[in-house]
Amino acid sequence: MLRKRGERAIARRADHEAQQERISKAVWSILAGKGIEHLTIRAVAAEAGCTTGLVMHRFPGRKALLAHARDLLHARTRVRVERLEAEAGTPRAALRAILAQGMALSEDSAQEALVWMGFLAASVGDEELIALHRKNNRAWRDRVERLVAASAPDWEPARVRTAVFALVGATEGAAQLGCFDPASYSAATQEAMLDSLLVAYGLS
Repeated sequence: MLRKRGERAIARRADHEAQQERISKAVWSILAGKGIEHLTIRAVAAEAGCTTGLVMHRFPGRKALLAHARDLLHARTRVRVERLEAEAGTPRAALRAILAQGMALSEDSAQEALVWMGFLAASVGDEELIALHRKNNRAWRDRVERLVAASAPDWEPARVRTAVFALVGATEGAAQLGCFDPASYSAATQEAMLDSLLVAYGLS
C-alpha cells in the first residue's frame, strides 16, 4: 500500500512538472513571438493545451505570467553565463563571452531580448515588476563588474563602474536594435561593436 501511494505521488509530481513546463514554454512563446499585448491567461492555456483554470491555479493573473517570464529569462542566462565564465581562460575572455551572449547574435538570444523588452514595457508604472527587473539587472551588473575589476586590477572602483554601465548599456541596446533591424545590426556588426568598445576601454 505504501509503495503504491509513493508511486502515485511520484506520478502526480511528474505530471505537475510536465504541466508547469508546458505553461512556461507557452508564456515564453507568446511573449517572444507575438508580443506583450497577446500574453493573456486564455492565450497561454490555448498555447499550452490546457484549461484556463489550470493556468490560473499557478499564475493568477498577467503580472504573475510576466514575473514568471522574467524569472525564466534570468535562469536561462545565469546557467549560460556561468558555463561561459567557467570555460574562459582569462577574466577578459570571460567578460567578452558573457557580454556577447547577451546580444541578439542568434535566434534564441534574439527571443530573449524580445522577452526582456516585453517585460520592461509591461513594468511601466508597476513597482513590483520594476523591483524584479532591478534585482535581476543588478545581479547581471555585479557579474560584469567583477569581471571588469579582474580584467583591470589597477583601476579605481569609479572607473570600473563607469566601464560596466557603458558595456551593459551598449550590449543591451544593440540586442534590442538587432531584434528589429537585423540587416543593419547583424550578429557580425554587433560583435564588431563589442570588440571596438572593449578595445576603447583597454579590456580587449
